[in-house]
Amino acid sequence: MNKQAIQRGHADENKLENTIYFAGGCLWGVQEYLRHLPGVITSEAGRANGSANSTHAPYDGYAECVKVQFDPERVTITQLMAYFFEIIDPYSINKQGQDIGEKYRTGVYSQNPTHLDAAAAFINARNDKEQIKVEVMPLTNYVKSDEEHQDRLTRCPDDYCHIPQSLLHKYKQ
Repeated sequence: MNKQAIQRGHADENKLENTIYFAGGCLWGVQEYLRHLPGVITSEAGRANGSANSTHAPYDGYAECVKVQFDPERVTITQLMAYFFEIIDPYSINKQGQDIGEKYRTGVYSQNPTHLDAAAAFINARNDKEQIKVEVMPLTNYVKSDEEHQDRLTRCPDDYCHIPQSLLHKYKQ
């Protein structure tokens, strides 16, 4: 294996190591909120844990999500969870705001077991842990959303969002 391939392999490992997926209802608002958080490097709208590898397939059980690459020197999973809980109703099943259906469920997904452990620990440390309906699961499949959904509220700020405007840009600099 050449040096460049080895470096690319390490870069891919770092991306995996520092990538987590948040499902919190309609992905437009979730992405707009998350992209402004301290320590978030990139965000991408997508679909988590469905069975299809295309956005053109019938509904396959996916959750609308946002893929977040973050800098662990600047933000921890626990901090990301606290930010995430600011914008969701953690007690709701398959509903956030006016968005209703299985694809609008709340969840945290990762291929890194350490992320899942930290997310579960965050929930288990809460006094209301018995009422929380946020799933914490390994990421089994991810499909990037079509371009029209990427950074949607940045491009079309008047589109619908279930997150109150006062929260949506709370961390925008």
